Amino acid sequence: MTLSTEQEQELIKRCIDGVSSAQTQLYQLFSAKLFSICCRYASSDDQAKDMFQESFIRIFQKLPDFRFEGSFEGWLKRITVNQCLDAIRKDKSKLFDDLEDNESVEVQFNTAADQLQANDLLVLLSKLPLGYRTVFNLYAIEGFSHQEIAGTLGISESTSKTQLFKARKWLQQRLKND
Repeated sequence: MTLSTEQEQELIKRCIDGVSSAQTQLYQLFSAKLFSICCRYASSDDQAKDMFQESFIRIFQKLPDFRFEGSFEGWLKRITVNQCLDAIRKDKSKLFDDLEDNESVEVQFNTAADQLQANDLLVLLSKLPLGYRTVFNLYAIEGFSHQEIAGTLGISESTSKTQLFKARKWLQQRLKND
């Protein structure tokens, strides 16, 4: 179900006022999309569920701050991505391989991955090591630059590039084996 701009604004205002039926409706409208984002970043179903729950808690806390400028769905997705990244940052020691900070990598990725069905790709992505998956999601799916990824995750740009290179290499190897 898609809401008009007026219906969306009314729903948001009712949620801010604490109307539980409006909060339920908001949850039902966006839960599938937001949960799929959490699944892309999580290492397990339980972690995805935790990220999802924390995202909705944050959404309802921040709802009064929404300025009705731009896409509401985009705003929800940004909060969800940020919550996922916060969860990952909490255990940064598991995030990345040991890398040379000066390692520079040029990447080109033209393989059978372009031909995969979306569900097949999501399954493959869920199997990526955490650091690879995080950078791949931010770069290839969310559209972040390596500079933005570096700033967001507290790593160097070359580490971001290397993680993306390794993610793509890992995916290529899995595609060849399937």
